[in-house]
Amino acid sequence: QVRVKESGVGSAQAGGSLKLSCELSGQTSRCTMVGWYRQPPGQERGMVSTLNSDGTTSYGDYAKSRVIMSRDNAENTVDLDMNSMKTEDAALYYCTAVCGTKQDWGRGTQGTVSA
Repeated sequence: QVRVKESGVGSAQAGGSLKLSCELSGQTSRCTMVGWYRQPPGQERGMVSTLNSDGTTSYGDYAKSRVIMSRDNAENTVDLDMNSMKTEDAALYYCTAVCGTKQDWGRGTQGTVSA
């Protein structure tokens, strides 16, 4: 089993950057995908960005030109850096990992954007 935990306080000003970090623990060598999703108020959870172990990435439509996501296998961390933040980017941000046949999720961390 892999445990996923988001850390840090996600806050940004409009036009600025949001930086979030996630720590994986447990059998992380089995993880073939890591990623970030988000759920704005009143909306469904959707993908921000995912990174596969072969290096391929996927992005939400709004995210491709705004997101840098990285995984540090030595530190077992997954970082998200999203720029040009808008008030509509405010959401609960979730880190996730697919390890073996199971997808594990963190509890989420609030990403806020101030105008």
